[in-house]
Amino acid sequence: MILSCQNISKSFNEKTILKDVSFHIEDYDKAAIVGINGAGKTTLLRIIIGEESMDTGIVTLAKGKTLGYLAQNQNVNSENTIYDELLSVKEDVIALEKQIRETEIAMKAADESTLDQLMETYTKLTHAFELANGYAYKSELTGVLKGLGFTEEEFNKSISTLSGGQKTRVALSKLLLLKPDLIILDEPTNHLDLNSIAWLENFLLNYKGAVIIVSHDRYFLDKISNKVIEIDQTKATAFTGNYSDYAVKKEQLRIAAWNAYLNQQQEIKHQEAVIEKLRSFNREKSIRRAESREKMLNKIDVLDKPSEARSDIHMVLTPKCISGNDVLHIEDLSKSFGSLSLFTRIGMDIKRGEHVAIIGDNGTGKTTILKIINGLLEADEGTITLGSNVHIGYYDQEHHVLHSEKTLFEEISDAYPSLTNTEIRNTLAAFLFTGEDVFKMIRDLSGGERGRVSLAKLMLSESNFLILDEPTNHLDIMSKEILEDAINSYEGTVLYVSHDRYFINRTASRILDLTGHRLIGYLGNYDYYLEKKEALEQVYLSPESFSVTKEETVTESKLDWQAKKKQQAQIRKKENDLKKCEEKIALLEAQLSEIEKEMQKPEIATNVSKLQELTQDQSSLHAELSDLYELWENLADQ
Repeated sequence: MILSCQNISKSFNEKTILKDVSFHIEDYDKAAIVGINGAGKTTLLRIIIGEESMDTGIVTLAKGKTLGYLAQNQNVNSENTIYDELLSVKEDVIALEKQIRETEIAMKAADESTLDQLMETYTKLTHAFELANGYAYKSELTGVLKGLGFTEEEFNKSISTLSGGQKTRVALSKLLLLKPDLIILDEPTNHLDLNSIAWLENFLLNYKGAVIIVSHDRYFLDKISNKVIEIDQTKATAFTGNYSDYAVKKEQLRIAAWNAYLNQQQEIKHQEAVIEKLRSFNREKSIRRAESREKMLNKIDVLDKPSEARSDIHMVLTPKCISGNDVLHIEDLSKSFGSLSLFTRIGMDIKRGEHVAIIGDNGTGKTTILKIINGLLEADEGTITLGSNVHIGYYDQEHHVLHSEKTLFEEISDAYPSLTNTEIRNTLAAFLFTGEDVFKMIRDLSGGERGRVSLAKLMLSESNFLILDEPTNHLDIMSKEILEDAINSYEGTVLYVSHDRYFINRTASRILDLTGHRLIGYLGNYDYYLEKKEALEQVYLSPESFSVTKEETVTESKLDWQAKKKQQAQIRKKENDLKKCEEKIALLEAQLSEIEKEMQKPEIATNVSKLQELTQDQSSLHAELSDLYELWENLADQ
């Protein structure tokens, strides 16, 4: 066991955040800590690393073990370049390398009396250098930087010029290179693209140490975790398995807890009714029996009311009218910013009822496509055609659809003037804004709060074509699941950009991958995309494919056509081989028949030398035929 947390409790301003939280982490555990926003996950991490005091409890890190922590936001202040900043992690290895070089120089000039001692020192130094992976530390450093999304051109960028997200990636790179016995990560995927997240998943899966992760990325948790620690209503419960295993067990426990609570409440009410009836008899014997039952009732350990499943946000998406079958047609769409070309002559067609996800690396132009469709940006070339009766509802990840100078109440009432005050308050309450919250200014809201207001407006829009830009950003896991259910039950059409692979898996019927300035289509969810990705990219991102004059969105149906064509060619070849084999067998059988006829002639039967010659030919033909029969059998099976 590398970490033990016993009976941790923490309150802020008399509000209990954590109460008697206990769990332990084994040496190679990959543990996820989950819970709704505000449950106390980050507070718990800060208590473990000693940044936050606890009211009661004990945190024990195994003797001689080290830990490293990555907070959600990093303010790495340094004038170093990115590469030099990471080199600072390897100071001990660099110092060893310097000592080795100095010892080598000294050995060249040493006399016999000091050479043996220098040789011994050199052996010790090189052994230590090898154990510290000294011969590969530069490639290890480069591998981590590239894995987390930095290009070689960015290695020499100064830390001071980086964005907050880039600084967080630098801090994560340093932590991974330090290789502590226990890595603690708070939302590590927030500033990573899909390729970088996949790289981090692989790194952590093979990490020779323990990991604790707080993340809303359920796909990431599914890949990494073998233990889930849930923080719910100030208490902690540990589950074995990954996130999906936890979700199943949690639902089973929730149902069991509700049944136990309802059964106990029913029994309490029954006993209270019996006690009241016995007392109403107003006889000494009945009163004693009532008192006896009352004492028993007072001894019952009353169960707390379980939290309702996904009871935070109430969301239903209902289109006001049905659109035509053709919802969106895009043809030859191109966009550049200066010398930076995002995409060239791409196209797509979206039909009514489809749920289409656009994915791709950061900076490829996914959000730009959505902005062009919504008329917020001009395309360089191309046409966009909306189908008949299509009404767009747009969710903008930067929440430009909100007005910073308005209150929440004004934001809703101005957008939907037909709503009554009660209807506006009920809508905002469904997205967790109650009481005086409705008079908060939009500019004073957090990112998560702005996201909830945008979702409230989206729900009220009654649109039949939803265009969503990173809709799960800033939402906790429970709220994401509510949004997923709302989208899955939505009868309209959805086009969205997202990095949330679990969300994509649950809601997408088709994926468009924006890569290499092109859109590649996949008729399935994210797991299907991973299965087909390599094969499709080999076909459609090869240099030969760019010689085509007209760029267009490509789908796996085209690959299937090519595969079928190749398969048909292979079948024709085997049929041809089979035919040739049959012809060869017929020829040899005819030759055998001729030999048998020759051997039956009287003049041959008395000619010993001729008979021997024919017998040898006969044996040779039989051997060749035996091989051909076996070949024919194999070809026929195929």
